[in-house]
Amino acid sequence: MRRLQKNYIMKEVINRAKTAPPPFFKRLRNIGVALASLSAAILTAPVTLPATLVTIAGYAAVAGGVLGAVSQLVKKEEVE
Repeated sequence: MRRLQKNYIMKEVINRAKTAPPPFFKRLRNIGVALASLSAAILTAPVTLPATLVTIAGYAAVAGGVLGAVSQLVKKEEVE
């Protein structure tokens, strides 16, 4: 029973990842990717940066990754 449930959930996640998100969530996804990219650039900078800036960039990387992933998995519900 649990195995069938796990398979169903995985198929649903894969189907959601393949479909295009609604326009609002496309914008959120793009903002998340940009935030993660900017923070990656700060984290890999070849110069010494203040510890506070590096810490904030680390948190921004996580937030951008989560925002991008969740926004990609949102699916528009169809009304019957």
